[in-house]
Amino acid sequence: MDAEEKQPEVWMRGPIPQVPTLLQPVAHAILQVNEDIQKIDSDKYDKQLWIKPYGMASIGFHLQHIAGVIDRLMTYSRGETLNENQFDALSQEGQRNDDLCLEDLKANVERTVEDFIESLKNVNPDSLGEERFLGRKRIPTTQIGLLFHAAEHAQRHYGQLLVTLNLLQHLDQTA
Repeated sequence: MDAEEKQPEVWMRGPIPQVPTLLQPVAHAILQVNEDIQKIDSDKYDKQLWIKPYGMASIGFHLQHIAGVIDRLMTYSRGETLNENQFDALSQEGQRNDDLCLEDLKANVERTVEDFIESLKNVNPDSLGEERFLGRKRIPTTQIGLLFHAAEHAQRHYGQLLVTLNLLQHLDQTA
């Protein structure tokens, strides 16, 4: 067991510098998802990136979706609308792309998480209850609701990703 594995979970390591107190749980959850994703063995799963076992979402989809959701919800939390690049990325989530490897997708998650944490540092805690709008339908919510949902949704998809990884490993062993 290496030193990284012995390290406590992110939330047990103390506050993330410069992130407002009320957003510490959001930062901790997002950072934990990223750390866990970075531990996925690329050599083991790279060839299985786009497999959909029993119709479940692929590894590639989950990694693209986690990064995409984090990015999109941060955009909405700032009171902005999505740009064309974000719409393009959304339309590509889960589409087989043999030019991508697991390391590419993990690096994209990491970059997105780093950007998200930097953006959290600039959130005025007094604005957390302010109304924001989600999507083209402009569904009303709040800034804190969007930020919390980014963390919750990323964790949900990481959990689903773990199921996919375990199933793929089991199927590989029975073949």
